[in-house]
Amino acid sequence: MSDVIQETIDRLLEAVNALSEPGPGFTRPSYSPLESAAHAIVEREALALGLEVWRDAALNLFARLPGRDRHAVPVYIGSHLDTVAMGGAYDGTAGVAGAMALVTAFVRNCETPPVDLIVTVTRAEESVWFPVSYAGSRGALGRLTSAEMHAPRSDTGRSLADHIRDEGGDPEKILAGSDLAPANFIELHIEQGPVLFDAGEPFALVSGVRGGLRYRNATIKGVWAHSGAAPRASRSDAVFALADLITAMDREWEAVLAAGHDLAVTFGRVDAATPEHAFAKVPGRVDFCVDLRSDDEAVLDRIDAFMAETIATIEAQRSVRFQMGTQSRSKPSALSQPLADRIAEAAHEIGYRPRRMLSGGGHDAAAFAQAGWSSTMVFLRNWNGSHNPDEAMDTKDLAAAVRAIHAAFADRQALPGTQRT
Repeated sequence: MSDVIQETIDRLLEAVNALSEPGPGFTRPSYSPLESAAHAIVEREALALGLEVWRDAALNLFARLPGRDRHAVPVYIGSHLDTVAMGGAYDGTAGVAGAMALVTAFVRNCETPPVDLIVTVTRAEESVWFPVSYAGSRGALGRLTSAEMHAPRSDTGRSLADHIRDEGGDPEKILAGSDLAPANFIELHIEQGPVLFDAGEPFALVSGVRGGLRYRNATIKGVWAHSGAAPRASRSDAVFALADLITAMDREWEAVLAAGHDLAVTFGRVDAATPEHAFAKVPGRVDFCVDLRSDDEAVLDRIDAFMAETIATIEAQRSVRFQMGTQSRSKPSALSQPLADRIAEAAHEIGYRPRRMLSGGGHDAAAFAQAGWSSTMVFLRNWNGSHNPDEAMDTKDLAAAVRAIHAAFADRQALPGTQRT
């Protein structure tokens, strides 16, 4: 069985990662022909196994392996295949390869799982393309709004609805609602941080997913001036104003952590290098973004209020004007302990002791949890971080996690309390 799992993982990762815009790294934009082509690779693999394959109106891909109890609530397992621009080889892709390796192991070993296993390949998980969290999975769940359908893609400026139509989906049907009944969802995903690598552990179970509060397109407007002629007191320097905000937010972040709360603050983009900027000019404009993460919505609200108060003070002191733009949010999500316990028990039986940990990044598993599903995640050890061309993972770690999930369902009954009515 282990050879089947490893071979499937390696083959799929190689095939999917052959699809990318020019490098460095890997670029498959959300709702693009490249993302669709990656989905088609998985579809061909699933059809070759004899699985029932379909897509919903949001173009999420599903492939069903029937279980012994067709009346029991199924287990959906998978992740996404879109990437950030110049991202890595494993974010999302590893989870899809792992899901296909799981069902391949059942088929090749002539085993029938206790319940239906449904490989799930979502669209548009990476919200760098559209300012919409979990667009594909929320589309599957009937939780996208009409306003979100008008969200522009960052590279084309065209709407989410337009791009869905381009790839063959149906925005109107998405907005009409979903007939996808709550079930179980498992997502395999690289950790995106150093905890497991530093600890020398191959995989872990995720207890919850941080929520996010973001300003993606913020601007500070000051006054352009000569760098040598403008006195300090009369300047309206946009870059110094941003520096004031960043240092204030860093001090507040430290205070929040010292008080025992969870928070991450990131200024992920700072743009003061347009053709209008120059060596001998006081900068009259700077563009930036802010990404706040926490497992507690109250903390997000608190740091957002602090930022607004700080901005008001800076505007008065620096004679500048902040334009923060539209705020986008995703809610913190607790994940299923019973589902994680089942995987942990099986992992123990084959020699692993996976820790429980919080996810700093957002994931489709959070969207399913928020929709009332029993949802959990398995994190995989990686190094060099994530969302960059150097993203790294040992595929043997992914194979070990897949074997643990296989052990959790092979020769076992359906989860208690999960019979369909």
